[in-house]
Amino acid sequence: MQVSLSDRQQHILACTVRHYIATAEPVGSKVLAADYNLNISPATIRACLGMLEKEGLLYQPHTSSGRVPSDSGYRIYVDQLLALEEYPNSQIDSFLREQLPPVGTATVEHRHFDEVVRGAAQILATLSGYITLITQPQALHNRLRHLQLVQVAPAKVMLIVVTDNYVTQSVLMDLPLGSELPDGELVDRELQILSNFLLEQLRGQSLGDLARLDWQELDRQFAKYADFLRDLLTELQRRSQPTGSSPIMIHGLAEALRLPEFSELQQVQMLLHLLEQEQEQVWQVIFDASTDQRGDHHLDHRLDARIDNLSQRSSQRPSPRSQGQEARSILTNQRRVKVVIGAENPLEPMRSYTLIAAPYQQGSINVGSVGVLGPTRMLYEKAIALVEATADYLSASLS
Repeated sequence: MQVSLSDRQQHILACTVRHYIATAEPVGSKVLAADYNLNISPATIRACLGMLEKEGLLYQPHTSSGRVPSDSGYRIYVDQLLALEEYPNSQIDSFLREQLPPVGTATVEHRHFDEVVRGAAQILATLSGYITLITQPQALHNRLRHLQLVQVAPAKVMLIVVTDNYVTQSVLMDLPLGSELPDGELVDRELQILSNFLLEQLRGQSLGDLARLDWQELDRQFAKYADFLRDLLTELQRRSQPTGSSPIMIHGLAEALRLPEFSELQQVQMLLHLLEQEQEQVWQVIFDASTDQRGDHHLDHRLDARIDNLSQRSSQRPSPRSQGQEARSILTNQRRVKVVIGAENPLEPMRSYTLIAAPYQQGSINVGSVGVLGPTRMLYEKAIALVEATADYLSASLS
């Protein structure tokens, strides 16, 4: 969403969102003037609030009440104005390691990792106060057993790969320029040599390890194939991404249902039905949210804080901020955590809530997702830090 706001308007929007997150009460100009060091009159604050409402970033539940952030207001806040609180991933990770059962560093068995996922879901639900959704991993031992390069047309070659569970995948690509030799037997011999080289390099490795292939090991006679092989294996790695749903570990329903946003019975019933009976749809949303590269909703960050602040409820009142203290964006060039707010959610029962999700990986392949689902009136800094740290811990457990 593109909205041009002045520094003053940005600051007032940020203060309004933080105050509403903390109190769940509509915010008026007198409250902002009294609780924040804005150094401007209530009349000026009212004018800014009116402009923000005109832009669709705030709205009034009742004509006589203060303002409440809209989904668009939360979006601007998350993308541009989120002040980074101190929630260090390293301390959260240490806390998870202390609370969860030990996992071997070499190979993770399904039953052991199930315990890790279950424990991580419980801890994340307790610390966040929201519904935790963690998908079970897709495939822990998807390793290469055999591969073969076969020329199927004068300018086409197919890579056939068989994994250790006897699943076969194939990729069809154009031969590199200059490799279309009149001697078909010579091309076949080169492809066989390439097949042997790749098999020697990759046999027994996860498909996620393809990116670690040392291209400098290619002999000079294969130099013209280097870019071709890189593109070929990149495409194979892309196709090896999980496509089917897996069970979802859900925790924190009891805690979340105490929040005022979960008080509408019909709305909650729709959400519970979705989580309990339509898990395949939920899985797709969580996994897509944590791995999709569309839009400007992906966040990568490092948040710093003391671990004893993690369990504090989001209902605590925010401290005043001086006007000169600028909120800084947490958007970077490498964004991994995604925040999906309100109506941005594709499933109707989730459109009154916010989903924060991040992938966890085995090697370089996304095999599962960590997410929290809570009200749009969410303490975003804390929730983002918790989700990212949990995803990092699960990835480390699979390494």
